Amino acid sequence: MVGAAIATALALPVGSPPSREPRSLPDPADPAFLVRHPPKLQAEPNVSRWAPVRREAVARQAPAPRAEPVARVRTRTPEETRNVVQVLGRTQRSGGRLWVRIRLPSGMRERLGWLDRRALGGYGFVRTRLIVELPRLRATLLRGGDPVFSTAIGVGGPGSPTPTGEFYVRNMLTRYRSPEYGPIAFGTSARSDLLTDWPAGGFVGIHGTDRPDLLPGRVSHGCIRMPNRAIRRLVGLMPVGTPLTIR
Repeated sequence: MVGAAIATALALPVGSPPSREPRSLPDPADPAFLVRHPPKLQAEPNVSRWAPVRREAVARQAPAPRAEPVARVRTRTPEETRNVVQVLGRTQRSGGRLWVRIRLPSGMRERLGWLDRRALGGYGFVRTRLIVELPRLRATLLRGGDPVFSTAIGVGGPGSPTPTGEFYVRNMLTRYRSPEYGPIAFGTSARSDLLTDWPAGGFVGIHGTDRPDLLPGRVSHGCIRMPNRAIRRLVGLMPVGTPLTIR
């Protein structure tokens, strides 16, 4: 018996491991932190973008240096405040130049243009929108799509109507403080084809009045009037750059 065991051992190759059944490797453990592909950023609803004009430039019909000019965009408003524009979109052309699409001051006919991004400063963002309803003689401020303020207003009469369309608030002013304009006023990009009662000419302003007894009514030359207590409250709610819809 001992000889047979020795013979068997000598028959095995030197260093060969004992015969075992093959085993499969265990499943890998779930990682504690998994890096996934980031989702694309979506445009947040009810958020609008604006930017100050840093240097005078020409807005063009297309995002190209030699495209047809639409308007000259200046650094100051007619009221001599810093000019801002509403930014609607952007695109990058060959050569790496970035262009932005902006809303230009206008009347009932909308005017848009493309501006070299280098002409503008940093972006500002607002979540507000002012809705002016001419048939109802009412202004309502939305924030994030929800109403936060509403008041009766005065608007332009038949001979000097308030223009309808999409505009934006360009500035907030105290220099016109008076019984006629109230304690504070907002300048807008809306422009009438006729002369309004706004100091800057044909532009439409939003301001108070010393005749709240005339409101609501069609009592102005195109501007939007509201009670002084309402315009004071609006100061804390409506920032510059707020889109303005007049309908």
